[in-house]
Amino acid sequence: MPGLLGKKLTRQERSWIMYDVGNSAFVLLSTALIPVYFASLVEEGSTVVVAWGYAETIASLILALLMPFLGSLADLQGNKKKFFVGTVGTGAVACAALGIPAQALPFLVVYVVAAIMLNGSMVFYDAFLVDATTEENYDEVSSLGYAYGYIGSCIPFIISLVIVLFGSSFGIDMALGMKLAFLITALWWIGFSIPLIRNVHQSHFKPAHTHVIKQTFAGLGRTMKKIIKDKRLRLFMLAFFFYIDGVHTIIKMSTSYGTDLGIDATQLVLALLVTQFVAFPSAIAYGRLANKFGTKRMLLVGVFAYFCITGFAAFFLRTALEFWILAICVGMFQGGIQALSRSEFGKLIPKENANEYYGFFDIFGKYAAVMGTFLVSLFTQITGNASVGVMSIAVLFVLGFILLARMPEQ
Repeated sequence: MPGLLGKKLTRQERSWIMYDVGNSAFVLLSTALIPVYFASLVEEGSTVVVAWGYAETIASLILALLMPFLGSLADLQGNKKKFFVGTVGTGAVACAALGIPAQALPFLVVYVVAAIMLNGSMVFYDAFLVDATTEENYDEVSSLGYAYGYIGSCIPFIISLVIVLFGSSFGIDMALGMKLAFLITALWWIGFSIPLIRNVHQSHFKPAHTHVIKQTFAGLGRTMKKIIKDKRLRLFMLAFFFYIDGVHTIIKMSTSYGTDLGIDATQLVLALLVTQFVAFPSAIAYGRLANKFGTKRMLLVGVFAYFCITGFAAFFLRTALEFWILAICVGMFQGGIQALSRSEFGKLIPKENANEYYGFFDIFGKYAAVMGTFLVSLFTQITGNASVGVMSIAVLFVLGFILLARMPEQ
């Protein structure tokens, strides 16, 4: 696994990157196949966008409430890996269990558990970046994580897709095919978490004291004050709050939005698979460009691009061809904006408090996701037009761009 600039990656860096390969399999499945499968479980006449949007909102809200506290606990010596293992294990079990419910509501409950555990593990994983590599390599390693995550996740997804779409030739119906897809994804997720568990260790931490709970809440208070006082960090987090809203919303709602427009499910899934292949070289290119032009400048490019993508989705997306165009455009910027946001934040924070800060980072990301998915669902429900729901998030990219542009240079 080569580095972006020809440098050889360390074992810790490779192991850290491998978890992106593992968790991305569930991310891709939940973006492409799970909403389509969920649509087959809902009652006739129900709107998939509304139900799916509210489920994503609940998962994001619960996670945003929990993660700063759990992140602060994870910063204590020896805790980071325990929390990581716990969320990965629980999430993988919930992923495998998605094949059990035969009705929409129980399925959504299990999905919410799996989604919470997935995103919880990502907070601890992101915080391990400061342990796995050095600050000058943050952009490179973070970008490689997303890049290899996109391409690696295609392997279990393609296997699952073949089973679901062509399983009838082997006596496997859609229901059984999805059960196998959930199991394959869960095993892939666990398998690619093992290198990080074995090879990356918590080198930055806070020493634990007797009164752990009191210490945790005191630490949270100090962190909040530091974030408020640090203008660069404050503006970055506010900008991130707005622009990542649109990014997460487009990722989570694209398939259900396409379903409501009447686009064939096979076309939706294949287009999103193409997104993964486009995102692989694009994320790597973003890492190189960040080294050349600066992380902040490349983030501004990505935010502006997503504003244009949102307008295209709202005003022009009506057919399968247009959905393919949307998928390719998203793939060009999705990995870059996420990877550079993660690495830029890592440069701004004290390393021994990485989990605690990434917990707040997650609050801003998840509450934005709450707002985005809620706005799409609400405006779609009120107007009966999913395009209006999509357009409601465009203003957030504008706000994110303005705040990011005002952030002082380091």
